[in-house]
Amino acid sequence: MTDSIALDELTCELKNQVASRVPDANLDLCLTCGACTGGCPASGQYDMDPRKFLRMLLLGMDEEIVKNPWAWVCTMCGRCVTACPMKINIPKFIFNVRAAWPREKRPKGIRGSCDQHIRSGNAMGVPKEDFVFTIEDVAEEIKEEQPDFKGLNITADRPGAHMVLNQNSREPVTEPDEMSPLWKVLHLTGVDWTYPTVMWGGENYCMFLADDEGWRYIMEEFAHHIEHNIKAKVVVNTE
Repeated sequence: MTDSIALDELTCELKNQVASRVPDANLDLCLTCGACTGGCPASGQYDMDPRKFLRMLLLGMDEEIVKNPWAWVCTMCGRCVTACPMKINIPKFIFNVRAAWPREKRPKGIRGSCDQHIRSGNAMGVPKEDFVFTIEDVAEEIKEEQPDFKGLNITADRPGAHMVLNQNSREPVTEPDEMSPLWKVLHLTGVDWTYPTVMWGGENYCMFLADDEGWRYIMEEFAHHIEHNIKAKVVVNTE
């Protein structure tokens, strides 16, 4: 009869690295119940799911893990943590798996969007002057065509605004009219708000790329602009 394998007998370097970075990850508490898999939108992709991926980690299959593309289809939505009876933090595990990939081998699209955000303040690479022109142009069109919104006031970097709102950077480029429904809601409810022009893109691909340095840079630049230039009390990120 084959003896069972004790987890402490395995060489699990990646698991130990993750555990050192995320002390509350609870990686060794997996019951293999599959609750994480049941609610995972990425289950079945590349014939993989969070339960399998975690078991691979616990069995020391480090090389297989860091080569498996499933780490990049996980949305890190957190449903697995919510469903898990042991509260194993699989999203943080996935984040560290992504960080283990050489940066140049991480998905080109995510990497390019991250780099664009660092350079220009948004994932689409839109110059801030073009962004301001677009929102003002769309606002003028609404005021001309819809009498109920003649008082619509869309601003950027307005000092003293109560709230700052981030914007999905794709909409001003490909679907500018899609910005207006939220504007109308904020207008009708009397919210005092403005857009920022520094790191205004709401989606942060550096986070999905597991680029801590880029992620930190974007957030620090954004926070500094809000605190020192706009001085808003509230920040809302629609992403």
